[in-house]
Amino acid sequence: MADEADLVQRLLLKLRARDEVSEREERVLRDAVSGSEEYPAGRNMVRAGAPLSQSMLVVEGLVARFKDLSDGQRQIQEIHVAGDFTDLHGFLLKRLEHNVGALTRVRVALVPHDAIRRITEEEPHLTRLLWFSTLIDSAIQREKILSVGRRPALSRLAHLLCELRVRLELTGLAADGSFALPITQLDLGDATGLTSVHVNRMLKQLRDDRLVTFRGGQVTIHDWPRLQKVAEFDTGFLYLDRRPR
Repeated sequence: MADEADLVQRLLLKLRARDEVSEREERVLRDAVSGSEEYPAGRNMVRAGAPLSQSMLVVEGLVARFKDLSDGQRQIQEIHVAGDFTDLHGFLLKRLEHNVGALTRVRVALVPHDAIRRITEEEPHLTRLLWFSTLIDSAIQREKILSVGRRPALSRLAHLLCELRVRLELTGLAADGSFALPITQLDLGDATGLTSVHVNRMLKQLRDDRLVTFRGGQVTIHDWPRLQKVAEFDTGFLYLDRRPR
């Protein structure tokens, strides 16, 4: 597991891909962390409606932001990776109307809302960067709505894999079209609005078309341009351009 000095390292990589982060701002982020916590796969980390006094930054593992129905059906609205805040917006909302849960074993850095309040009062540029990260979450969720509502099954799955590759590359967790994705086909179904049986068929088609292999919790993309075409994937919604914010 990462040591205490590395708790915000993935977040810094993500932010610096889009704007400058000064050494002072880096120290402020590091000082804002009060500690860390670990969760096993399958554990709820934030329950809808629970009062919040801190936000969580993913250090390792994969986290789902999701809503569910009384019959147990779940819709994953975003998969969070290392470097993502799972509930930064909880600072202002004080509670969430959705759940946050660990898809894999997860480690998070804990950032008290009092520390975030100090940042908003004393660090205007860093505040804008954190605000920017919540806006990217919203853009990802709008893309998810389009996928579930209008994209065919193969495109939905292809789009999710494209998105994860780009986001993981930003923080050094994907290379040469390959990245770890140690989740189940049921999880993929919940993230795409498909049954696990349908996901299995779509993964087989991607494999047979020599586009993607998903085996042993590892994704290997064999033909990135063709996969992007199948997914109708454009990185615009991830706002990767580096400019002053």
